[in-house]
Amino acid sequence: MESKSIVKIVFFALVLDLLAFTIPLPLFPRLTAWYLKLDSSPDSLLSRLLLISREWRSILLSFNGSSRIRAEEGNKQWDIVLLGGLMGSLFSFLSDKYGRKRILLATMLGNILSAVIWIQSTSFASFLLSRLVGGLSEGNVQLSTAIISDVTVSSNRSKSLALVGIAFSICFTLGPSLGAYFASQPVPPALYSSDIKLNVYAVPATISLVLLVIETLYLAARLPETKGWNKAADEKSPSKADEGRSQSHLALTAEEKLDRLRFVGRLHGLFLLFFSGAEFTLTFLTYDLFSASNAENGRLLSYIGILSALLQARHVRPSLARLGELRLSSYGILSCVIALSLLATLPYSVSTPSSSTSPSSGISATMLYLAATCLSYTSATVVTGLTASAASLIDDTNPKLQRGKALGGFRSRGQLGRAVGPLLASSLYWVKGPTVAYATLAGCLSLVYLLARSQIAHSDRERRKDERKTQ
Repeated sequence: MESKSIVKIVFFALVLDLLAFTIPLPLFPRLTAWYLKLDSSPDSLLSRLLLISREWRSILLSFNGSSRIRAEEGNKQWDIVLLGGLMGSLFSFLSDKYGRKRILLATMLGNILSAVIWIQSTSFASFLLSRLVGGLSEGNVQLSTAIISDVTVSSNRSKSLALVGIAFSICFTLGPSLGAYFASQPVPPALYSSDIKLNVYAVPATISLVLLVIETLYLAARLPETKGWNKAADEKSPSKADEGRSQSHLALTAEEKLDRLRFVGRLHGLFLLFFSGAEFTLTFLTYDLFSASNAENGRLLSYIGILSALLQARHVRPSLARLGELRLSSYGILSCVIALSLLATLPYSVSTPSSSTSPSSGISATMLYLAATCLSYTSATVVTGLTASAASLIDDTNPKLQRGKALGGFRSRGQLGRAVGPLLASSLYWVKGPTVAYATLAGCLSLVYLLARSQIAHSDRERRKDERKTQ
């Protein structure tokens, strides 16, 4: 089977997987309210978690100089932040030993089990069990990246890895809308049983389950084992384009590659720490300033997702080869700094926030969508570029640089930043307000941008030295 066919198989499977993942995203607040009505006992797990969250919020507000408020008086939509993905590198490490396909199918079985538990979840504890099983089975993106790296060479690897970003953009545009739609549909009578109780959102949970089953069967039937694939291909027919594309990396020692991989991983984690926080609070900002409806927020997020997908297809893939992975990523980080600066000044464009009912007109709408455009460019470029940069440093002859282990560790740093970022950003937003929160995030990302540019400048100096030696 040709490498292009395998990349297409992985892309289609990843779209199914991410659709199943994004369908429940808009349902968490209503799920929490349903569980609270179902079990309002103060001794329940959910009530205890909410109490801890509200007390933490009260402590943060006390640092702002205000008197300590009662825990019940806050906005309940901020009470729970589900964090996960810290074990993302486990399955990528195992795939180096047991093979990509076998471990990928094992993670799919875990995801299917998670969906089955969700369908029958009538308590908050069982819902958390569903999320825990899904989190422990999280490995699809890492393994998909490893598989694409297996079957591609340096000359086309970056373009192929950009498909992962396109899959994210497509699914984060469509998934939440599908989840909201199916959540409004009644449970079919055929699913009712006197012996089995179902979750209030059993319909979207069933849709997720169907997508996961289709993905599993598709992978089992179509995906070949790819561990060692690229090594054999390179030994048979190394291309001149591949040699030219990877010349700088081939000149690096294993220790230098490892150091650079660690740097790219740290950059990935720091970027997502601040970017994910801004991403998480964006819809709360539009609600605070404009009382934006779910439909208006949906249009805003769809605009970001669609534009990001178009940029990845038409701009990112050719630019990776022309500019280089790290340089393109630095442009995306700078774009995010601009977006956050616009969001920091957005409250000043709204003269009377309480009377604003829609972000549909005026200078505030222009600023909001300019910021959204910049965020689209950021979403399209940074993670894709950094992932391609990490993939270019892989060396299967070194145990520390094997594909699965190296890419799994790289993505785990990003997942840690994505898990912690929303909590830090929402805490800062709540205590100091949107202007201080977004200005702080913009300042932190400016430092990340300077860090990336310093590495680019160092690489340029090293390349010029090598060129002078060869003359």
